Amino acid sequence: MRADNPSPLTLDGTNTYVAGGWVVDPGPADDAHLDAVARATGRAEGIVLTHGHGDHSDGAAPLAERLGGVEVIRPAGGQAVGPFEAIATPGHSPDHVCLLLGRTCFSGDTVLGVGSVFVAPGEGSLGAYLDSLRRLLELGLETICPGHGPIVENPQAKLREYLEHRLERERKLVEALDRGLRSHDELLDFAWSDVPAELRPAARITLEAHLEKLAEEDRLPPGLRG
Repeated sequence: MRADNPSPLTLDGTNTYVAGGWVVDPGPADDAHLDAVARATGRAEGIVLTHGHGDHSDGAAPLAERLGGVEVIRPAGGQAVGPFEAIATPGHSPDHVCLLLGRTCFSGDTVLGVGSVFVAPGEGSLGAYLDSLRRLLELGLETICPGHGPIVENPQAKLREYLEHRLERERKLVEALDRGLRSHDELLDFAWSDVPAELRPAARITLEAHLEKLAEEDRLPPGLRG
């Protein structure tokens, strides 16, 4: 079920799933959405979250009440919750996990159905995010159920696409730095030249995340800080 909270970052809304008697990511505290989830769920074992961002988790407490006071769990990596195994996938946020049910992955904001994941410096970590994608690639997944967008039927191709996209941005950014470009506008114009104007603010934050990663790896030119 999809919440009615569309935006440039949530795409057409937050996806809520019911699987194995559990609700995955109830979404925002939107009464119409939560009522629909409660009707579709019937008797539930509990609610499990991929991470704590409000567009995924704000509806957890009111939905738990609707379902008779079931527990809400935000698991750590390696923890088993009902039929799920939680896999630590930091990057989008430090607390992020993906939930495995067999070879199906409920990916929250680690993988989207379309477009790329927003990784901001500070709370997020691009280096950790790339490691998380590699971790998922090793699992031989059959299906990814993302937090936003359509279901991904070819996970291996999607994960490789995500990795290559980020690494290609990094290559362009490093090339721009090697050419002597230093201002954020110059770097954006060079490495994010394909980004439409309305997404340039988000691209600027992504640029900061790339610079932070390069700084962590001691790959920034002298005098430039991430």
